[in-house]
Amino acid sequence: MTEKQDRLALSLIAEPGDPRLRDLLEQHEPGRIVAAARSASGMRVPAVWRERALGIRTALDEVKARAKANDLRWLCPGDSAWPTSLSDLDHLEPLHGTAGAPIGLWIRGTGSLAQLCNESVAIVGARDCTTYGAESASELAADCTAAGFRIVSGAAFGVDGCAHRGALLMNKPTVAVLACGADVDYPAGHGALIAEIAKTGLVVSEQTPGAHPLKGRFLSRNRIIAALSQGTVVIEAAVRSGSLNTLNWADQLGRTTMALPGPVTSRQSSGTHEAIRSGKAVLVTNGKNVVEELRGLGAESSSPEAGPRTEFDRLPPAARRTLDGLDWSRGRSLTEIASGVRLTAREVLTSLDLLERRGLVVRFGVGWILARRADVG
Repeated sequence: MTEKQDRLALSLIAEPGDPRLRDLLEQHEPGRIVAAARSASGMRVPAVWRERALGIRTALDEVKARAKANDLRWLCPGDSAWPTSLSDLDHLEPLHGTAGAPIGLWIRGTGSLAQLCNESVAIVGARDCTTYGAESASELAADCTAAGFRIVSGAAFGVDGCAHRGALLMNKPTVAVLACGADVDYPAGHGALIAEIAKTGLVVSEQTPGAHPLKGRFLSRNRIIAALSQGTVVIEAAVRSGSLNTLNWADQLGRTTMALPGPVTSRQSSGTHEAIRSGKAVLVTNGKNVVEELRGLGAESSSPEAGPRTEFDRLPPAARRTLDGLDWSRGRSLTEIASGVRLTAREVLTSLDLLERRGLVVRFGVGWILARRADVG
């Protein structure tokens, strides 16, 4: 087998992120480790690897068939689309039982991971975020996207999903790193969002196609989110939040670590505030701050922060166009709005969700009407 195939076989034998695998790969080629797992002698490998290696041929055939059926591709070190920044993970101490660069990654989507992550920022945070956190994530992602950065996150409920939507509202690609197979929609409620991300951006996972998410796999995938990005921003994280694990990885990697503060009385932001207080994260409040941290003070940005800003100016372009398609006195349906402003129904629906949360539109019968002006103050 080629090294690429050896790496694929090894990913089926050993749990991705296992520190023992990182240590063995420092001394041996992937093919030799696979051979040792399949034989009764040779180098010492964990017993569970030997058990899983017994049916490796069948497992490989099944995985390849599933990958083909779901348009997944296997990306490895040495491929032109492989981000070299991932190799930095090999030099770090284990964190929560995880270490090392991924053996390879399953990719859903047609873009180049290396190109998309050439200038990128991770935005992560609470799953049970507040309205404030949701709006902050969406707006921050839109501003960073407008400045030329690609958004990397985990496609979870809450801050992650809002960050991806903020990028998509700017009609730009975004990267979702999953803790399950790249062909598995998790959470199920984000199936449409994950499919939309795959159309223009990439869905990424080191887990085998069809693999289910486990608690340890969320912590393991966080290192990939951090390593793919030049910086990480945390929005609304409790003291024991998993998103702080991503921040810790970014800190160990020497990446820029940032946090957007919440109300001092908010438990959802207690971990975020502690990260700022301890010096682990720089305080940021908008996209301009993030761009300055990543590019240096005085960096020019095409972000909407540049000019006079009303609430209307701060909205993503799709949301502004959606507002133009609404009326003060007559409710307009989703189809009417989409047709009038020449956006897709999904773009309009996502925009209406944002506008409704900000009190700019309200439901009226089977449609929506304007509730207040956004172009003043």
